[in-house]
Amino acid sequence: MQALWNIAVNAFMELVRQPVFLLLMTSSALFEVFLAVPYYFAFGDEPKLVKNSALAVALLSGLAGAVLSASSSVARELRTGTALAVLSKPVGKTRFLVAKYLGLAGALAVLTYVNVVAALVAGRMAFDAYGETDVRALGIFAGAVLTAYLYGGFANYFLRRPFVSHTVVALVPLVTLAAVLIGEFSLHAPSLYEQAAYDWRMIPAGLLILFALWVLAAVALACSTRLDMIPTLAVCSGVFLLGLVADYLYSRMGGTLEGGPWWATVLYTLLPNWQLFWLGDLLETGRGSFHWGYVVKALSYTVGFVGALLSVAAALFEDRELS
Repeated sequence: MQALWNIAVNAFMELVRQPVFLLLMTSSALFEVFLAVPYYFAFGDEPKLVKNSALAVALLSGLAGAVLSASSSVARELRTGTALAVLSKPVGKTRFLVAKYLGLAGALAVLTYVNVVAALVAGRMAFDAYGETDVRALGIFAGAVLTAYLYGGFANYFLRRPFVSHTVVALVPLVTLAAVLIGEFSLHAPSLYEQAAYDWRMIPAGLLILFALWVLAAVALACSTRLDMIPTLAVCSGVFLLGLVADYLYSRMGGTLEGGPWWATVLYTLLPNWQLFWLGDLLETGRGSFHWGYVVKALSYTVGFVGALLSVAAALFEDRELS
């Protein structure tokens, strides 16, 4: 158990030290907040537009992070021989893969957390045709990101610490503090009829996005046992695009709510349905509520899917030549 924990922690630290990880985190978070800056004139649906767009950015950045991190964590180690050095010790291949996945899942959780906090801030900053840009909130959030980078530079120059990982670690509490300060001191009026407030329904929506990223990370990890980064990216892109239209494909194959041909049902079951993890329609202003029971069911679906994919990854990795 100690070996599993050590490999998982090392995998997590290795991923958060990657410059592309920091670039994805900061660029996606800043872009989400920027989405609440322009005037849209969407006939009163500006808050919904901003919230859905921010969550979509969080999803897409997480998809890129999942594929790049999985390839960096497994495929590169197999190519450079690092995995052989680890597996030469009393560590089984299955334990090695599970530990790598746990580190990858932790890194994606950190990335999604920062993105969801940025999406909360963007949803609060959203305004209609009668409102105006919340410049104070924009300045507070940008200042938090800048402070994290300054801390990373300080730690790197004076303390000889890694810049990327220290900046990532600083971003998590600083963006949280920025969200608290924005909620307390930013007197933003998004319209003539209401005051700004955080839409806490975005938290379970963000959790569902994290579950989707965990499933795709398992797909990427299974591909990385045999393929390099570019083929893994191609396979994951195909799985993602097919999963988006899984319901449509099932209906075209004769499937209905009552059932369908056995082969269509098997294919529909084996293909991840990403629509189950996207409930942006419930974020429409003044409508709908979010049931945590659905989040629990989605978590069960994720655990089952991830377990099956890790079993496939272990089978593919078992007879892989490491020399």
